[in-house]
Amino acid sequence: MPMRRLPPLRSLEAFVRVVRLGSAKAAAGELGLTPSALSRRIGQLEIFVGKKLFVRSHQQMKLNDAGEAFYDTVAPVLEDLADKIGAQMDDSRILRMRLGLPPLFGSQRLFPRLPELRRMYPLLHIDIDSMPNAEAKLGDTIDAAIVLSEQPDAALHSVRLDHNRVYAITSRELASEIGAEPDVARLARQTFLIHNDLPLSFDAWKEAMGLDGLEPAAIDHYDSGQLILEAAAQGLGVAIMHDDHYVRSHDDRLARLYDIEVPSPYSYWFVCRPRALETRPVRLFHDWLVKASL
Repeated sequence: MPMRRLPPLRSLEAFVRVVRLGSAKAAAGELGLTPSALSRRIGQLEIFVGKKLFVRSHQQMKLNDAGEAFYDTVAPVLEDLADKIGAQMDDSRILRMRLGLPPLFGSQRLFPRLPELRRMYPLLHIDIDSMPNAEAKLGDTIDAAIVLSEQPDAALHSVRLDHNRVYAITSRELASEIGAEPDVARLARQTFLIHNDLPLSFDAWKEAMGLDGLEPAAIDHYDSGQLILEAAAQGLGVAIMHDDHYVRSHDDRLARLYDIEVPSPYSYWFVCRPRALETRPVRLFHDWLVKASL
């Protein structure tokens, strides 16, 4: 019996990436395509299935009812196919997993302990993806991730790795200028440095300080924990980060403003799709990570 014709795999890949990343622009970037090339791949898939899968509006793409049904049917099959092909391609001497990882967590907490993991499992190797949108990539380009989040998607297997406090961190020189006691006028003249993954932390800090009405001179946004700490050390502003980030930096140039405990809305979490735990590399890393208490 002849095999039925299948849609182009590249078109299916483009479709799944758009849905999981929630953005055609992000999907094009992940695939190394121009927006027009991505659109052509989606168009080829729609021609193949004979129906529109997205509602297009102002360069945005949102699944319609047919697209939702198609995704729910196709995505699990593609994941299963990827697992089966991966099992055939993997060198039996090597266990490999793909891990999404924030660079600051990697440099401060994971990498110092990886030699221990390597001694335990010499054949376990880890590919690192430090780009954003890790949860959306699970089951696609990565197997598991460590994310900074209030609460991961309930459909994922997740393990909380810590509880944090919010610190206001700056250079020793700037801390001396600002003073040991909160002063609204001085703080209002400062630039505050906010990490993109911690947007609610500044509000939590202001509320705990009784400074709800504080409007700083400027707010600069960063997507890198390492760079935001360096900016603070150089006196470029007051960084709102976690106590753990400050303590593990071991940077004598940095100082903490005020001695007030502020619980953070965010924690680091290990996340993966439940089925990923059935694969040996993810299970070995998961079990080690939970016991290691990084």
